[in-house]
Amino acid sequence: MANYNPKSLKAEEFINDGEILETLRYAEENKNNAELIDEILEKARPRKTEQGCVCSGLSHREASVLLACDIPEKVEKIKEIAEEIKQAFYGNRIVMFAPLYLSNYCVNGCVYCPYHMKNRDIPRKKLTQEEVRNEVIALQDMGHKRLAIEAGEDPVNNPIEYILECIKTIYSVNHKNGAIRRVNVNIAATTVENYRKLKDAGIGTYILFQETYHKESYLKLHPTGPKHDYDYHTEAMDRAMEGGIDDVGLGVLFGLEMYKYEFAGLIMHAEHLEAVHGVGPHTISVPRIKRACDIDPSVFDNSIPDDTFEKIIACIRLAVPYTGMIISTRESEEVRGRALNLGISQISGASRTSVGGYTDTERPHDTEQFDVSDQRTLDEVVRWLMECGHIPSFCTACYREGRTGDRFMALCKNGQILNCCHPNALMTLTEYLVDYASEETKKIGFKLIDEELKKIPKDKVRQIAESNINDIKNSNRRDFRF
Repeated sequence: MANYNPKSLKAEEFINDGEILETLRYAEENKNNAELIDEILEKARPRKTEQGCVCSGLSHREASVLLACDIPEKVEKIKEIAEEIKQAFYGNRIVMFAPLYLSNYCVNGCVYCPYHMKNRDIPRKKLTQEEVRNEVIALQDMGHKRLAIEAGEDPVNNPIEYILECIKTIYSVNHKNGAIRRVNVNIAATTVENYRKLKDAGIGTYILFQETYHKESYLKLHPTGPKHDYDYHTEAMDRAMEGGIDDVGLGVLFGLEMYKYEFAGLIMHAEHLEAVHGVGPHTISVPRIKRACDIDPSVFDNSIPDDTFEKIIACIRLAVPYTGMIISTRESEEVRGRALNLGISQISGASRTSVGGYTDTERPHDTEQFDVSDQRTLDEVVRWLMECGHIPSFCTACYREGRTGDRFMALCKNGQILNCCHPNALMTLTEYLVDYASEETKKIGFKLIDEELKKIPKDKVRQIAESNINDIKNSNRRDFRF
């Protein structure tokens, strides 16, 4: 049996089954150990320094104890500290994005995904470059600036050359005042050479969900196709970083395997990236399995209720305080609203999970990867966020200024968010309000911006931000950034 080693490049050693099982036993034994839980909570709490706030984060074992804890007042304390951390490092900014599905051709046999090769009920579709362009224009007309492209794994229909061509097309489209400023990529595990090509194409974050860290379950859930190779899939982030991609995004599909096992594996993967590459994941996503064509989530008996889901989010925030967290439109407005205060820093808006879905007047369902619970327009989501006290941000400045990987984490850790990300968020929100928002949303938004400008600590930064915001309002000048 392999030994646990977070610095190893072998999947079975940095995601070690024996270590996870021992962690779960330790967590179960200590879930009512109030003294230990208080020590862990105190370690997790943000501390003020001359430079700003710092957080220690938690090990996978410490975080697993908190997840197992069922003492009501301690669970409330977990959520309180999660909110403290969220405010300390991300403030009330919520980054907006949309997924763009390029192709649902896939050669894998994943039993939880409607794109699996044996599904004869779903129409197969692959966007042409003209269709990609039209989808991008539709997204730009909503106000989106950041996309996450998605495609099934099919070396014939979706080779890396097709993905690269699509990225080039997306970046080339400038429609009215619209432009997609950052493309994140969620495609199958690939080679170091292909990751270098993605890096050269100017992608933002490379995202790959593990689905499940439990190897035996993984092999059963992925019975055929290249994704069946657990080790190759699990070691993909190391190859991506070797290929020069600074920012990677992790995630599991909660509901496939027991959530405590997945949680421990997820935090161990983050620890591994930190140990080997000096920087952990840029983002962690928390999708739950949902109904889709040919897929009934009730066949998976590990589904988790909303209160447990929210606890998972809070515990991730305590464990990896500087990592962005993403929640999608899989979740309802109510769940997303509660999750925002517990650590979520990015959400999708007006998402369509079908290939070519944005150019259709009616939401198509025949090629959806999963049911969308939150079907509001982007304007409705933006207004809702502001009414809840959040700042919807369309900012992509850090990617384009080279503040990625450890450079972004340094910015986050030294407390410069209010002097950098905060004004960038306000300027990009102003762009959205001027170019795309309804009158009601504009009224709420401009009032919020006036209030939030006062929070910028440095006078010079605040004055520049105010000047830029006035320019956006009164001219066609766009894309200011710190």
